[in-house]
Amino acid sequence: MSEDNFMGMQESFISHLVELRDRLVKACIGIAIVCIALFAWPGPSAIYDLLAAPMVAALPSGAKMIATGVISPFLVPMKVTLLLSFVIALPWVLYQAWAFIAPGLYAHEKRLIAPLVISSSLLFAAGVAFCYFFVFGRVFKFIADFAPTSITVAPDIENYLDFIMSMCLAFGLTFEVPVVVVILVRTGILTVEKLKAIRSYVIVGSFVVAAVVTPPDVVSQLSLAFPMWLLFELGLFVAPIFVKATKAPDESETPAP
Repeated sequence: MSEDNFMGMQESFISHLVELRDRLVKACIGIAIVCIALFAWPGPSAIYDLLAAPMVAALPSGAKMIATGVISPFLVPMKVTLLLSFVIALPWVLYQAWAFIAPGLYAHEKRLIAPLVISSSLLFAAGVAFCYFFVFGRVFKFIADFAPTSITVAPDIENYLDFIMSMCLAFGLTFEVPVVVVILVRTGILTVEKLKAIRSYVIVGSFVVAAVVTPPDVVSQLSLAFPMWLLFELGLFVAPIFVKATKAPDESETPAP
């Protein structure tokens, strides 16, 4: 390798690092702007109240959550606000990542990656929304009704935050099942026919995963297992369409002479 070629590669590498730094800075600025806006309105306390609404609604009349830590009433709402800022700014963060890698991709690769990034983001958000609006209320009500009358249900806000974050993460990742199916088919690791053949194992696996990652109650386990199975079926339906739409030119069939 000549010295000119080495210097050219070095300059190209440095320019990529500079571009990466700029994209990271822009992504952080976007998150910071959203965070400042949320601090101004509605504020960390109101955001946490909204997050705690499903739990508070399931508590007996007049009951409230408790804070056992000295700084928990300040620290926990701050954490929630920072996490919400990242979620709201996620499209901007993903755009910066896309803008960094897109110039080095072929046209068919852009057709492959862009839909995956967009669909995975939307599916993750849908999983979190499903967990918050549909699952939490039923799970908390089930637990409150099951609790003995001799027990005063007063959840700690830190434990509650840990619980809802783990649940939202579990449901968000579960809703990525169609993306996983599409990737497996597109990369040739598995075919649609092979995935259909192992459908029964997937159904059993869905219930096993739900039993492991959710609380030991029937409501939350079924709320995770059934969507996981249905999303697997959605992936089987979408995968052939996606594979056909993202074929590289050399993968397409050439017309007969």
